[in-house]
Amino acid sequence: MKIADARVIVTCPDRNFVTLKIVTSSGVYGVGDATLNGRELAVAAYLQEHVVPALIGRDASRIEDTWQYLYRGAYWRRGPVTMSAIAAVDTALWDIKGKVAGLPVYQLLGGRSREGVTVYGHANADTVEDVLTEVATYVDLGYQAVRVQTGVPGLASTYGVSKDRLFYEPADSALPTENTWSTAHYLDHVPEVFARVRDEFGPTLKLLHDVHHRLTPIEAARLGKSVEPYNLTWIEDPVPAELQEGFRLIRQHTTTPIAVGEVFNTIWDCQQLITEQLIDYIRATVVHAGGISHLRRIFDLANLYHVRSGSHGATDLSPVCMAAALHLDLAIPNFGLQEYMRHTEATDAVFPHGYHFADGYLHPSEAPGLGVDIDEELAARYPYRPAALPVNRLQDGTMHSW
Repeated sequence: MKIADARVIVTCPDRNFVTLKIVTSSGVYGVGDATLNGRELAVAAYLQEHVVPALIGRDASRIEDTWQYLYRGAYWRRGPVTMSAIAAVDTALWDIKGKVAGLPVYQLLGGRSREGVTVYGHANADTVEDVLTEVATYVDLGYQAVRVQTGVPGLASTYGVSKDRLFYEPADSALPTENTWSTAHYLDHVPEVFARVRDEFGPTLKLLHDVHHRLTPIEAARLGKSVEPYNLTWIEDPVPAELQEGFRLIRQHTTTPIAVGEVFNTIWDCQQLITEQLIDYIRATVVHAGGISHLRRIFDLANLYHVRSGSHGATDLSPVCMAAALHLDLAIPNFGLQEYMRHTEATDAVFPHGYHFADGYLHPSEAPGLGVDIDEELAARYPYRPAALPVNRLQDGTMHSW
């Protein structure tokens, strides 16, 4: 069964997505997500110019060999553009494999390790009072875990807080907008937020918080220690991960669990963090970490060191990626949590899918393959629209160095 065609589809049903559709000589096809928020066209060009020509005529059943061919054959290895492109191919081939076998992908990965995938939602608002209302909304929907973000007093805007609650999209303009940041204001504010949330919702609701890489290790240690009384499931991305030994300093000062990895692309990005047990949750995702095949390797390594999965799942990951993530989440032994930000009606229409939410869990489709598709005719009605992620400056105008 040879690959006969591969098409790169760029569409913007409320936000930009890049999708690869691989068609075999027998007519079976598969889809893979290649979206890289703010750099979508870079991946689309990489696929179109370099990857697609190399796929035609290859055996669609040789998933691992194709992964190695694209990774090793590029010479310039790793990086978000390359790995997102490889991820799209890998995911599409798993979709094909499942359809040919007549099985959902999770069955090919070893079958169920759990009945459903526990997900968390995003409660965000400008004020503490409003965020309490948002948390209540998610609790009423049946969520067992909620990420809590609020505006910081004294700052005009805060990354992670938006007007659209269920469909938050941080890429908000063609050129990057600039936010002003104050670490002092932030560190004073966060413990108050979680004191209020715990008082309102009790001790059992899983609470999470995203720092968005904004602190130094000692500042992150202070934050972790200050929220220990509120038993957070994790603080996410406390510091930039380029200097991985910085996480050791955080570990020395707080027992608050740490999650990191949504910007990671390969197993080598998180090797030290995992093997030295400097984190508790690895948040790498299918589309940015080389597809189902490579993310499975990351999770297998993590399992040896008591690190659980906590995959990224924001709205810049298409329903194709979410479907792939759910199949992997269902199968691995060391699953922790799955981020789940709902897509808009327009996105769901372009990407019809069979996964569904019930009682705090997401359940993948039982259809053969991934159980998700792309409506190419509808996708063509939504042309690409330039959109960039914001950047941070300190209050004195200095570009935030981390």
